[in-house]
Amino acid sequence: MAMRRKDWVIATALTLLLFVSFPAFSYGLVPPRTLLNKLSEGKYLTNQEHWFDQTLDHFSPYDHRQFRQRYYEFLDYFRIPDGPIFLLIGGEGTSNGIANDYLAVLAKKFGAALVSLEHRYYGKSSPFSSLETENLKYLSSKQALSDLATFRQYYQESLNAKLNRTKIENPWFIFGGSYSGALSAWFRLKFPHLTCGSLASSAVVLAVYNFTEFDQQIGESAGPECKAVLQEITQLVEQKLASNGSKVKATFDAEDLEIDGDFFYYLADAAAIAFQYGNPDKVCEPIVKAKKAGEDLVDAYAKYVKEYYSGTFGVSVQSYDQKYLKRTDINKDSSSRLWWFQVCTEVAYFQVAPSNDSIRSSKVDAKYHLDLCENVFGKGTFPDVDATNLYYGGTKIAGSKIIFTNGSQDPWRHASKQTSSPDMPSYVVSCSNCGHCSDYRGCPQVPFAIEGSEKNCTSPDAVHKVRQKISENMDLWLSECVDTGRSFI
Repeated sequence: MAMRRKDWVIATALTLLLFVSFPAFSYGLVPPRTLLNKLSEGKYLTNQEHWFDQTLDHFSPYDHRQFRQRYYEFLDYFRIPDGPIFLLIGGEGTSNGIANDYLAVLAKKFGAALVSLEHRYYGKSSPFSSLETENLKYLSSKQALSDLATFRQYYQESLNAKLNRTKIENPWFIFGGSYSGALSAWFRLKFPHLTCGSLASSAVVLAVYNFTEFDQQIGESAGPECKAVLQEITQLVEQKLASNGSKVKATFDAEDLEIDGDFFYYLADAAAIAFQYGNPDKVCEPIVKAKKAGEDLVDAYAKYVKEYYSGTFGVSVQSYDQKYLKRTDINKDSSSRLWWFQVCTEVAYFQVAPSNDSIRSSKVDAKYHLDLCENVFGKGTFPDVDATNLYYGGTKIAGSKIIFTNGSQDPWRHASKQTSSPDMPSYVVSCSNCGHCSDYRGCPQVPFAIEGSEKNCTSPDAVHKVRQKISENMDLWLSECVDTGRSFI
């Protein structure tokens, strides 16, 4: 297949072009609806699309169907012919290009080509025109990993053809953040012969059924004063909802969320996003100020939600509406349905309210999540987290040459590997606005900072030190690949 379609890979025959644009790219767990759909609003190194024919079902000897999968390449920094190839894994959202974040800095340093594969089903890489539940059975992390292995071989063979050579392997290194960070770790685990190593940024490698640590981390990141106000707001909204539900929902422009659990999830996410992406003051300053001034706290929070979460951040209220999640046509919010399918079948990450001292409403419990899964995808839909952790190892992953990184304020870090083990170093970037994928994106993580600038981090040195460790590990592992004359060791 690779030789048959080789001309699709390096469209300009190694002519190096730079494309810069401003749409949204994704790498980060937007809690919880579209986990990786909002982290990069900024410039790309390239947004020129390429395509290749991918296998639909990698685990059937009889099903030979294929679908068109989108990818991107950026070759300006590539040291021809033997430079490394950095493969950036697309996550659970539309991939619009290769972002000019810290990976660009690493590519310059190592003379690497950058390639990025869009995740199956997301964006323009959908195998089907309808997203009915039956058609989603090929949407899984296992299939996605095999996609990456197939693409990696295809791209290497195509590069060899362009350079008029055979059986040569460039050194490969895999990158991902959040869910795709987990895929990056899992790829090295399952296909160690295809990569020199992996960087797994904010990698959620542990499937969690009752993910109470998420809400608890929001409380820690908020600090006592802001946390107390957020808790009071939740109590006030619950009281208002009991007496006049339609009125309080209208205050948040969320009248369409008929299920109370959907509404409370929307409000919980609106707060979480500020801490997750390094903007704690966006939510804390206005509500603490309102509290001190004796102003209406619900109105103050509604203003933040509408202006920041829905406005600046651009999250759609309807993406929380289970009626909307049941839609099977491909639309601009399809990623929400697709990611919920993965949540409901593989990884859960159910961000339930802790039994004590919770910020989010107690209505956001395990039953709410299970009801959503069955309502949206059909009776019997259930995430087998034990099977997922058995297959990959969870935080006890038995891999090698995987770098794990997490931000100290990121609630998702509690589903990641936060302690080092032999040949798998783990680093926590510690500062008051170090959130999701801060090693890639600097601070804050939204809005986008060119080359992942660390200058606005409250501790730029903390980010710099972790990046230095990343570079040192990569340098070692890539050199070991070159020493063996292979792309792996």
